Amino acid sequence: MDRPITASDANQRFSEMLREVTRGERFVVTSRGRPVARITPVDGEGDQAAAVASLLAFLETRPARRLDGWTRDDLYA
Repeated sequence: MDRPITASDANQRFSEMLREVTRGERFVVTSRGRPVARITPVDGEGDQAAAVASLLAFLETRPARRLDGWTRDDLYA
């Protein structure tokens, strides 16, 4: 689970926070009570793969859009 931390606290405790991240801890940085960033270990990139797979699955459920009037040259010009 992500631990919330304010941007101000993250700034003051950055070195300590990085040590915790290397041990697997995850943080959500907030600014004015709103989440603005997530700090996770690099090996947490599996989450990105899951997000990409989820997005692709969603896009497959959407109808294809027609691009009448566009040629390949128009698209890659």
